[in-house]
Amino acid sequence: MSTEEKKPVLIPMDGSEHADYAFNWYMEHLHKPDHYVVLLHVPERHTFMAGPLGGTTDVESIQLMIQEEEAKEKAFLEKLAQKLKDGGIGGKVKSVAGKPGEVICTVAEDEHAFFIICGSRGKGTFRRTFLGSISDYVLHHSHIPVFICKHKDLCKEHVSSPSLKEKFMNSPLFRRKDKESPKNSPKGGRKKTDSESAE
Repeated sequence: MSTEEKKPVLIPMDGSEHADYAFNWYMEHLHKPDHYVVLLHVPERHTFMAGPLGGTTDVESIQLMIQEEEAKEKAFLEKLAQKLKDGGIGGKVKSVAGKPGEVICTVAEDEHAFFIICGSRGKGTFRRTFLGSISDYVLHHSHIPVFICKHKDLCKEHVSSPSLKEKFMNSPLFRRKDKESPKNSPKGGRKKTDSESAE
């Protein structure tokens, strides 16, 4: 089957457990032989401020940082390619720099993807939040179906966390003072004043 006859599926990858979980979930529940999987990585590009660098040592340091960053990115892309190979999956690895949400939607359109698979949240290997607000952006701007996979184990802490209402009600602003608490009031209700007793 040629690439033109296959159905492209876009899966953004950032090296986080959430992204890996989304990939594995897709493989277990949605993958079909006629799918062509595009693993997309949106690399972090450091912007170095222009201005006096204070000598050649600074220039060398910056060059070294760039080389290290490029080496990490290359290693990560090779890891993604191996993931496809190990799974016997037809597809490719793509790296496009830019704003993650916009890049994902643009690449999905360019690749004529049938749907997008995203993790719910996570932090990539390059120490920048990639998922979460990004998946929200894709969900609201994509013109094709988007599957957002929540990691059943890593999201437990979010499920058990107090709701916004509970946080407000337990805050000092809404907490009643002890003297105003019903447990400190007389059982018979409000104490009558002298004028009310006389009546």
